Amino acid sequence: MKYDPRGIYSPDNVVWKIHSDPSMLIGGLRALFEQALHPVAMAGVATHSNFREDAWGRLARTGDYVTTLTFGSTEDATTLATRVRRVHTKLGLDDPHELLWVHMAMVDSFLDTAMRSGLELSEQEQNNYLLNMVEFADLVGVPRDDVPSTTAQLAQYFAEILPELEATDDAKRAAIFLTLPPLPNLVRFATPAAPAWAGVSAIAAASLPRWARDLYGWPTLPGQESATNLSLFALRKTLSLIPQMFITPPIFIEGKKRWSEQSVSA
Repeated sequence: MKYDPRGIYSPDNVVWKIHSDPSMLIGGLRALFEQALHPVAMAGVATHSNFREDAWGRLARTGDYVTTLTFGSTEDATTLATRVRRVHTKLGLDDPHELLWVHMAMVDSFLDTAMRSGLELSEQEQNNYLLNMVEFADLVGVPRDDVPSTTAQLAQYFAEILPELEATDDAKRAAIFLTLPPLPNLVRFATPAAPAWAGVSAIAAASLPRWARDLYGWPTLPGQESATNLSLFALRKTLSLIPQMFITPPIFIEGKKRWSEQSVSA
């Protein structure tokens, strides 16, 4: 497929709207909890990844991948996607079925978390998001026709794959790491980073679908969904008050500038 050289997505695309929202902090974490529930995909990560030794590096690389494909130039996005596919092939992590699971758990987490946090999205915007995110899946080697592209197809996909899912020991270890990640002693004991992260990860875990929490064996208390939604809304509101210069990734700013300048010159 031929893309605009300025980027796979333009600033007026719903993908930009969701991926630049403060709710992505929770959505990204929730995606990792959710992705870990596919035994085969999780076993591949546990076997071939340095997740435990370089956990923060892996999280950063995952974030860089999402932001580059969303906000970066087409050349940067496709170059990175090619590199990722090459690594997946080398490690034997290129099975389209498992890659599709990773993709769908990601888009489900991003979309659901954004809406529950207060981002207003019409039904058409939700479907447009899923349709546009087919590009993400295609770029890592998932056949386009296999990728759900509407909310109805998304729901059907999860209903059909549920029998394959399980909270294995690897998944539970990943969940513990996500809740209590390794931190330097100075950071852990001299700053509020550890409890702050634990609080954020707890909200991310609570925001998982009921079926996912059940697989992990986590109880669902009366009124939990409403309490989680309030927490998601409050956290997004708090993050929105932080000056943009401190939380906006440079690639987002560069992307807006690139689209603006080239639109004017055109």
